Amino acid sequence: MKKFLSALALVSTLGLGVFGVNSLSVAEDALPATAATTEAAPVVAAEVAAPAAVEATPVVAEAPVAAPTPNKGDVSWMLIATILVVLMSIPGLALFYGGLVRSKNMLSVLMQVFSIFALITVLWVIYGYSVAFTQGNAFFGGFGRAFLSGIYNPLDGSVANAATFSKGVVIPEFIFVAFQATFAAITVSLIVGGFAERMKFSAVLLFSALWFTFAYLPMAHMVWFWAGPDAYTSQAAADAATATAGWLFQKGALDFAGGTVVHINAGVAGLVGAYMVGKRIGYGKEALAPHSMTMTMIGASLLWVGWFGFNAGSALEAGGTATLAFMNTLAATAAAVLTWLAAEWLLKGKPSMLGAASGAVAGLVAITPACGWVGVGGGLAIGALAGVVCFWGVTGLKKMLGADDALDVFGVHAVGGILGALLTGVFNTWKFGGTGIYDYVNNKWIDTEVGTQVWIQAQAVLTSVVLSAVVAFLAFKIVDVLIGLRVSEESEREGLDTSEHGERAYHS
Repeated sequence: MKKFLSALALVSTLGLGVFGVNSLSVAEDALPATAATTEAAPVVAAEVAAPAAVEATPVVAEAPVAAPTPNKGDVSWMLIATILVVLMSIPGLALFYGGLVRSKNMLSVLMQVFSIFALITVLWVIYGYSVAFTQGNAFFGGFGRAFLSGIYNPLDGSVANAATFSKGVVIPEFIFVAFQATFAAITVSLIVGGFAERMKFSAVLLFSALWFTFAYLPMAHMVWFWAGPDAYTSQAAADAATATAGWLFQKGALDFAGGTVVHINAGVAGLVGAYMVGKRIGYGKEALAPHSMTMTMIGASLLWVGWFGFNAGSALEAGGTATLAFMNTLAATAAAVLTWLAAEWLLKGKPSMLGAASGAVAGLVAITPACGWVGVGGGLAIGALAGVVCFWGVTGLKKMLGADDALDVFGVHAVGGILGALLTGVFNTWKFGGTGIYDYVNNKWIDTEVGTQVWIQAQAVLTSVVLSAVVAFLAFKIVDVLIGLRVSEESEREGLDTSEHGERAYHS
């Protein structure tokens, strides 16, 4: 068992680094055992004729190993995947949330999501990427890539490369930076749902900057930073490389595309925000129904489409892993829609469009950490369970918590993320059709044990919950002291569209 845990900590887990990414590859994407040695094989020069008295001897010269170059297919796929994740946020998440609030607050939600996306993208370029994905300690990176320095060389026009999950396979580092920027931006945007319809716009922006810096960045570093597969040339090299990785990566936590880093992280912060900002005026007494299920359905559909970039793009290559993640994203989401509707139909008497849209998001959330680690059967099971469990999360659990989590960020994203993260440890095993984990030292796939991996996953879940809750509480407190969290009662009754932004979504 000790050897197994050691191997797991060395070669398992999803990881992203300045030369790494957020998943290990599926078998056909992994470098064959002979490829690395063949690539570096010495070139034998042609024999030169020698005088008769001197025996001719072949001259063996070591040819320099050419640096790997990006494959245009991988680069094209990552450009598309990044655009799809932008689509998830603006307009996908914005419309999904916007339709769920009252008409007088429609533009305020659109404005918050749109502006947070812009803010986090800028902070990502300035320092976020460097802190998350360069070597530092087990919890934070450094500032070597601040302002993305060192990626572009103006002297020769070259761009640095970032590794994927196959040895010797790279993509331009700029597209890796951009892809991860969209993850950071949508994560912070998700939190808006916890305190929708009553928080100052200025407070939203200040909170977003604080939480991004002290919750998102360390969590991304802990789960996804590693030295990349090319560092794993021998057991000694693997030991040294893993020692520089993020804390949860070293433990062997599996998170293909953001169950802990994105969904649990954001969901917990949303719940804290709901408590800290307080309930909406009239909550529990007045009708606070969504004003446009049409907008919500459009937003949910855009989320589903964009999520293929989110999950399948996390393979960082256009190969087998990407197709597995793609298939699981499709199947699990569909299963969650059906089980949510079934639960709602059974308990409330009628299936609703809101239920279908919420079920889709629940399935997308739950399959995110698992999509590249489990087989399609496991993906269907995760999606089906997510529909039922998240339905309970926004009904029974929400009543127990007593918070006005306006758009159910905790009930869907935190609950679904926890479910998916834990079930990744179950369905990753070979006996349940999962991929297992890849041993880069010995170039082979190895199996995992359910009990061991679930315990590792639980540690990642607990870390995300505690870190996000503590940082969110402190950030909300700081913002409240500096500028105040909540709009006035008069402004809230008027609606944030006019009181905060001086415009309306609708004029008839």
